[in-house]
Amino acid sequence: MKKIILISALFILAFVPGFGQKYAFVDTDYILSNIPEYTDAQALLDDLSAEWQKEIEAKFQEIDKLYREYQAESILLPEDLKKQKENEIIQLEKDAKDLQKKRFGKDGDLFKKGIELVQPIQEKIFNAIQDMAVTRNYAFIFDKASGAALLFADAKYDLSDDVLDEIGTVMQTVRRESRTRPSVQLGGTQTGTGQGAAAQPGQMVPPPRPMGSSGTTTTGDKGNMGGGNDPIPPPGEKKK
Repeated sequence: MKKIILISALFILAFVPGFGQKYAFVDTDYILSNIPEYTDAQALLDDLSAEWQKEIEAKFQEIDKLYREYQAESILLPEDLKKQKENEIIQLEKDAKDLQKKRFGKDGDLFKKGIELVQPIQEKIFNAIQDMAVTRNYAFIFDKASGAALLFADAKYDLSDDVLDEIGTVMQTVRRESRTRPSVQLGGTQTGTGQGAAAQPGQMVPPPRPMGSSGTTTTGDKGNMGGGNDPIPPPGEKKK
């Protein structure tokens, strides 16, 4: 509904006397994919994600090992020692889950690193688009990659290469003749060489990336740990 209202408003404004009627669009997927600094940043984020994922998985594997050892010897343990081992496993599991949240959670280390690496690039792109809109007297510049209901786009109004040329004065970009563009299928599905998700002009948020989380999901807490003669559940499972 919001898109329909926006499109209707633009058509109405386009016919208001004296209203600026110059329009253009950019493709931020295409722009970002032709900035080596951006692709390097994404590669670094992928490497950090894989490294932290491995670190967390190792902790959960160690917890699983300790649990199995506890299970094998729990019958012979006195109650006080059994309770001590249960609490140790609970604490290790909590520490692993806290680390997982710290690395991959909302506002976690990976998210913050993404902002640190990508936001300056996005700001340069946005500033270039803004300057271009002012100097060339464009009323609107749309982002083709933002998911807006852009049903048709004439290539002669595509400013993406101009934006890349503009920011090429302050940062390295791929030369115009060497740039690659994502292929577009019917329905707007993009394939090919586009890198990452689009960043909307003016919205300084790093492109969403798959934020890895540990392949081992755990929900263990003291409420799930057994007492007395009941065995504790393995990490990630509730006691039956």
